[in-house]
Formats: sequence, structure tokens, C-alpha cells
Amino acid sequence: MDWELKKELKEQLAREQGYYRYPAGTRQRFALVYPNSYFVGMSNLGLHIIYDLLNRRDDTACERFFLPDKDKIARYENTRTPLMSLENQTPLADFPVIGFAVSFEMDDFNVVKILALGRVPVRAAERGERAPLVIAGGPCATFNPEPLSSIADAFVIGEGEVIMPAFMDAYYEARAEGATRAELLRRLAQVPGVYVPSLYEHRYEADGRIAAIVPQAGAPERVARQWVKDLDAWPAHTVVVTEDTEFNLYLIETARGCGRHCRFCMAGYCFRVPRNRSLAVIHDEVKDALTYQKRIGLMGAAISDYPEIDALCKDILGEGLSMSVASFRADSVTEELVTSLAKSGLQTLTMAPEAGSKKLRAVINKGIEEEHLFHAMELGIKAGIPNYRLYLMIGLPFEEDEDIDAIIDLANRLKDYMEAHGACGRLTLSINPFIPKPFTPFQWKPMCEKKTVERRLKHIEQALKRRKNIHIIAESPRSAYVQGVLARGDRRVADVLVRACELGGAKAFKRAMKEAGLDPAFYLSRERAEDEMFPWERLDMGFRKSYLYGELKNAEALRPTIPCFDGCHRCGVC
Repeated sequence: MDWELKKELKEQLAREQGYYRYPAGTRQRFALVYPNSYFVGMSNLGLHIIYDLLNRRDDTACERFFLPDKDKIARYENTRTPLMSLENQTPLADFPVIGFAVSFEMDDFNVVKILALGRVPVRAAERGERAPLVIAGGPCATFNPEPLSSIADAFVIGEGEVIMPAFMDAYYEARAEGATRAELLRRLAQVPGVYVPSLYEHRYEADGRIAAIVPQAGAPERVARQWVKDLDAWPAHTVVVTEDTEFNLYLIETARGCGRHCRFCMAGYCFRVPRNRSLAVIHDEVKDALTYQKRIGLMGAAISDYPEIDALCKDILGEGLSMSVASFRADSVTEELVTSLAKSGLQTLTMAPEAGSKKLRAVINKGIEEEHLFHAMELGIKAGIPNYRLYLMIGLPFEEDEDIDAIIDLANRLKDYMEAHGACGRLTLSINPFIPKPFTPFQWKPMCEKKTVERRLKHIEQALKRRKNIHIIAESPRSAYVQGVLARGDRRVADVLVRACELGGAKAFKRAMKEAGLDPAFYLSRERAEDEMFPWERLDMGFRKSYLYGELKNAEALRPTIPCFDGCHRCGVC
């Protein structure tokens, strides 16, 4: 045991405000795990929401776990110290329920690492009656749980506020009755929004495609995503305040879901319907934040789409606080919002056209045109903001070389505009390879070939390298293609994930695929037929598969889809 590690956890806890800590033995323990660093995890609002929700029960003590830094991982391993909780420094294996909040595909590797560090059997099939129950929620679990299907016993499909209370009630009832592990899982599978992968058999064709997904007797035919109908009933804000975090903000959620119908966006489809929190409830949360005098971080799919954004900005600044936003849309940004961000000290205004050409923006149904970008930049320059950032993707469906040239042209013209209007700061292009995601119209499309993505990225870099104060940040194509397999993989990928971790982590993923006799190209490089069965078919997001395929055809024809509106019944969610 490395007692210094225990001391460091206590010191970390001492730097926090607002955490829960219950004496041992007074409540049932629940381990809430964010499979990344404390620095990253404490900026995740979902973690705060579930932590608060569980600890407000009178029967549950929820404690947090994070992936230690690399040097600390070595210390845990070398001293055979089990991974411990932040609140009470209790070993992970001592918790009867372990819940992972998985936001990013590459964190799947960290899920395996944390279980190993916590001395919990990594594979669900190897856990006996006394072993912890391992569950997973969050975006990755909701969209495609199969790459973790041999690791997690159950998944939370949708928004935790409406699933976890019923989940915990069912868990405690089954345990009180002495249910076996198998009986417990069958009971949990009856809770709306809970998916138990071991209750479904995946059968494959000779070519590797899925032939059928067969539920066992008593298992639901489909697991329906659950979502909060009234956001005001579930205020969402920072619960534990700490300086040691990526954004160092007091987070407040203004809205959830998005009705813009961007065809690449998994969150836009799987968190539909768009819902807004009332200004009165947000005002109360802003008042609560006054205690900490921290900058307010407004969270939502597109903050500028919030119908009372100008009033909210005045409210925050009127309380003497500053503010930041997770994202906004250039076509709905207001002068009040930009001015408020500038007064709050914002130095970089971020816009997300996603594509450089009008054609590709029509393909993805982005709804952002060049005039919106220039108008947002005009507002920013007028407010005194010196730097600008564009989020862009390469490798989009139907992309051609001229669409890449359009990125270069747009960057040059925006930089010209900055210089002509006295903004001599930096223009940053943040470029990511496009990954077709489940439950989007592009789930049928292949990823663009890696060589093509690398060539197009190099072309952008070469064309702009001599332009002063244009900076390019690009995600590694190698990492993107691992993400692509994890995003769309079937449950055979779960064993590959475990094996890759045994071999050294993400860098060994390709080798582990080869050992398993799986070809990455099967998941990445082929066009799917309209009727192909996807690994996530047993999950129900509320809309019809035919609706998504129709949107793919609209993308191909450059046909627009208007945003959600009252009384709309196009996709089926409403």
C-alpha cells in the first residue's frame, strides 16, 4: 500500500467545496467513475448531476473515482495499491455497484484500465456472485454500447435523471430478496432505459455482418431511450467546486437536445427533443453561484439558440459575474451575447461551420452560411475580441478536393476581414477527420480513406503555412480511425478492446484486431446496404430507421431539412 497516494486523495478532497461524504456503513456504496483524469472529469456536468442525484437518496453514498495520472498509475501498480475513491479512499472492489460515465470512445480503454487498477474482473462473465455490478452510461453508452458489452453488466440508455432512481430501487429490492446475479440482471432489464447485453444473442453472417439480434425470454424486444420531459424539474449545475479542473467554471445547463437536424451530429438525434430551462430556474442557479464568485459556464447544444439569451446575459453580468459558453451558432448569435462574452474577458470567439463549401454545408444540413460567419466576426471585432477559431471536418460524405480548397479560401477571406477591421489576433482552424456515427443519416457511409484525409490535411497546412497568424490544430487521423471502429463496432470489438489493453492500450488496437481475425476496414471502409442490421438495432431512440435513411438521400440531393417546430411529427420522437 502506498500511503502517500491516500494522502494525496485527501489533499485533493480538501481543495473542494460541496462534496458529499457519509460515514462508512451508514449507506450502500456506489462508485461513480469518470474514465479520464480528475482535471477533465470535474468539468463534465453529467458527473455532477448523477453524483448529486444519488447522494440525495437516503440509502446511497456515491463516491468518485478518476483515472490517475501516468506517474501515479505506475505507483499504484508497483506498490499493489488498489484504486481508491476520492471521498473515503475506499478500494474500488469494495463497492457493490460501479457506474462509468463514458463520454468519448477513446475513454473505453480507460474503463478497462480502471477496472484492472481497482482489482475488479474486467470481463462481466468472470465476475462471480460477490463481485461488483458494473454499469455504464453517458453518450457512448447510449449510442452504441456494444464495444463495452463484454465489460459492463448493464447500460443506461438515455438521460440518467429519469433512469437511475428506478434502477437503484430495482437493484435494492432484488438484493434484499437475495436475488442471484443472473436474476438481478433480469430484474434490471425491466427498468425502462436499461440494456443488459448478456440477454441478447448476436448472430453473424459468414461475411461478418449481423444476421440477427435475438433477445432471451423475458428480455425487452427493444430498449427505449429515456429523457427528461421537464428540465425545470431537474436543475443541472456544478455541485462540487474545485480550481483543479479543465474549464474552472461554475457550469449551468440552459437547454438540452437540439432540433437543428445537422446530419453528422449523433447528439442532435439522440438527445432530441430540444428543451429549454426557464429563465427563472437558471436565475436561481446563478444566485447560487454567487457564493463561489466563479465564471458562469453556460452549457447546451447551442447557447445562442436559447430564446432568452439576451436577458440571461444581462442577469449574469448584473450579478457581477462573468460568463463563458460551451458553443453558439453563428446564425443565431446576438450582439448582447458577444458583448457579454467580451466583457467577461473572452479572447477567442469560436464558430463551427464544419465545412468550407456551401455544398458540403448543405450535405450536412448545417444551416450556417458565410454571411453568418462574417456577421459573427463583425460583432466580435466590434466588442474587442482579438482571436477567432473555426471548427471544421474533413472526410465528410460526398467531399471532393474543391471542398478542401473552399476551406483554404474561407480561412484566407476571414483573415483578410480580421486584418481590414483591426483584429490582428490569430485565426485557428481546428480540423477533425469525420467519423460516421450511429443513429445519424451517415451511419450507412464509410469513413474517408486515411490516405485521402492525410493528403487533404497536408494540402490545407501547405496552403496556409505562409499566412501569418493562421494556426491549424488537427486531430491525429490514426486516433480517429480507432475511434471509428469503437463508435460503430459490434460486440466482437469488446474482446479486442480488452486484449489491446493487455498489450499496451490504444496503440496496440490494430494488433489486437489482427489477433482476433477482424479487419478494421469492415467497420470503417464499406458502404452499408439500406437494410443492413446495425449492432445498436435493439436500442430505440424514438425515431424510425427509414427516417434516417431518407435524410441520407436528402444529403445526397443537397435538400435542406428545416429545424424542429411545434406540432412536428417527422422523425417520430414527438
